[in-house]
Order: sequence, then structure tokens, then C-alpha cells
Amino acid sequence: MVTSRIWFTSAQKAELWEQWKNGLSVPAISRALDRRNKTGVQRIVTLYGGIAQAPRRRAPSALTFEEREEISRGIAARRSIRQIAREIGRSPSTVSREIRRNWGSQGYRAKRADRLAWERALRPKPCRLSLHRGLRWRVAQKLALQWSPQQISGWLKQQFPTAPNMQISHEAIYRSLFVQTRGVLRKELTAHLRTRRQMRLPKGHNTRSRRGQILDMVSIRERPAEAEDRAVPGHWEGDLVTGANDTHIATLVERHTRFVMLVKLPRKDTTTVVTELAKHIRKLPAELRRSLTWDQGKEMHAHKRFTLATKVQVYFCDPRSPWQRGSNENTNGLLRQYFPRSTDFSRISQASLNAIAMRLNQRPRKTLGFQTPADKLQEVLH
Repeated sequence: MVTSRIWFTSAQKAELWEQWKNGLSVPAISRALDRRNKTGVQRIVTLYGGIAQAPRRRAPSALTFEEREEISRGIAARRSIRQIAREIGRSPSTVSREIRRNWGSQGYRAKRADRLAWERALRPKPCRLSLHRGLRWRVAQKLALQWSPQQISGWLKQQFPTAPNMQISHEAIYRSLFVQTRGVLRKELTAHLRTRRQMRLPKGHNTRSRRGQILDMVSIRERPAEAEDRAVPGHWEGDLVTGANDTHIATLVERHTRFVMLVKLPRKDTTTVVTELAKHIRKLPAELRRSLTWDQGKEMHAHKRFTLATKVQVYFCDPRSPWQRGSNENTNGLLRQYFPRSTDFSRISQASLNAIAMRLNQRPRKTLGFQTPADKLQEVLH
């Protein structure tokens, strides 16, 4: 029978979350569940921040319905609490509490007691952030500084290694942000997340179009092994980030330390790009100038001129292979937190870019054992 009620059975909720994890849209899920409109599905997905709820299960230590029936028969047969406890393999105190909380010996009914126990188990359990004010304050403070939940979790473990109450997993932080019913962290703090999402979405797939050929390219396969395994500093990855009105900036990420440099570009033509990049690269110590890996964008058509000016060899990725510059791709994603696609980079000064780069370089990174890129670079230089 077709129904438009908001209410869902446990089986329907399980199917709803399974379809959501498989990437189906809210309207498609509504149709699959034979709902007239999407209101009910949308309400559940929004309420739980797109995070699938685990199916309810009885605790292993909880009394079962069969045990409650044995208690009811024992009461009817006028057996003592200790006798009933021995028969079902429970302690007398467990049986005594069970009878007392369900109207005593005169009013005890197994079916009603089992239903009430299931309902009582629904009471909300306070999460760690709601119980520990100091932890909640520090998490909110770091979120406001654009730290990711994973960075916050790793930093707390380093700062408070012997205080479990001052530690929390990144997943718990995400849940406190996305799940409205928790009411622990302000919903506005999701605006500080890199993706600015209000809920968890199923993972999708991105494609990238081919951007043309460059003469005399040196393939990434010819890049030294020391660059591949990140053992030696001085090997960089680079790319352009596009803004509004066809404006751009260049991003450079050092593979060993993940140190970031941002370069303002007045134009996108190859002469401007290689000139500005060379100007920044030449400021680096010699031990940090070994190679640069770029995609096959036409802005690096004059790569030989760049190599001549800096003595830094340029290696080019395969077409449509952004994972070959993984550190740079990750950094470009982080930058969108500060510079959305609507940003006109012509209005952003180099000083502002340097300030954002400094903020990124002072954020702890999981891949560095929660050290910051700035600290890692200082280790290399000293």
C-alpha cells in the first residue's frame, strides 16, 4: 500500500541508509520505498547528517524475552527470587530489579516488561563532547581556525597523552557536527570544514579532461627514485588553481615536508607562469631545488626556460592522472576552504596568499605524524 507517512519501520530505515550509501538521491530512495514525496526521507537524512545509523541491537547482558517469560512463570508459581535466578542463570539482584521496575510481583507481565526495556534503551547517551567542557571548547576553537577533525584529533593526542577525557576521534567530531540531535557543536562550525558540507555525502568519482601536449616533455617515469619515495627534500609538485573571471594562482607543494607556497599570477600565459614560478623557486636554498612535477597544462609550455633559470628539472604527469601529484591535489582542495571558485584572484595580493600559505604550513598533518609542514621544513634546514 502506498503511504506518505513520515514513520518508517526498522527494515525501511535499513534500506534507506543502504541506498544512501550506494549513492542514490533522496527522490530515488523515496520511490524505492514507495513514498509519495521525499519529505520523510529528506528529514531522516538531514536529521542524522547523512550518517547511516547502526541497527538497534540488544546488549548481550540484557534480559531476553524468553528469560522474562521464565520470570513471569516463576512469579505465578510463587517461587522465590533466588530460585527464579538459578533457573535462568542470572543473579538474584538482576531478577529483583527487573520485577521492581515493572510493577512488582502483582503487575509483572513479560511482554510489557520487554517492550518497556526496549523503549528505555532509546534514551540518549551523552557523547564525550557534551560531558567535557574543556574538550568541547578546544575542538570548537580549532574548527574555527579551519583545522580538520582529523588534525584536531591527532593534536589532542599529542597535547594530552595521559588524559583520555581530552581526546576524541575525528569521526566523533564529524558526528557532533552533522547529527543535529546531539546539539553539542554549533551547526555554523561546518562552514569552517574544507568542503563546507552540512552532511556526509556518498563518495563520487571525478574526471578530468585532457589539456593538450607539450613539446620535449620529460615523463614522470624518469623522475629520480628519491623523489618518488619522498626520502629527499627539494622535489615539488605544482598546479594552477582557477578562480572567477579566468583568474589563477599557482600552488607549489614540497613532497617531503608538504610545505606550501602560493604564487600570484597576473595572467595564465606560459611566459608569465614560468617567470613568476622561477622568481619564487630561486628564493629557496639549493638543497630545496631539485625537481618540479606538473600536469600537462599548456601554461608550462616554456618549461625549458624555467629549468634554465632555476636548474630545476620539470617532470610531467600522464594525462588525466591527478593522483601522480597527490600532495598538490590535496592542497588545492584545502585551498578551496579559503578561496571558493567564485574568488577573483586578481583582487588577492601576494601578501594575502603568503598569509594563507603560512596558515596551511602551521596546521598539523596526519601524514607527518601530526607535525606541521613548517616544523618539518625547519628540521630539514637545520
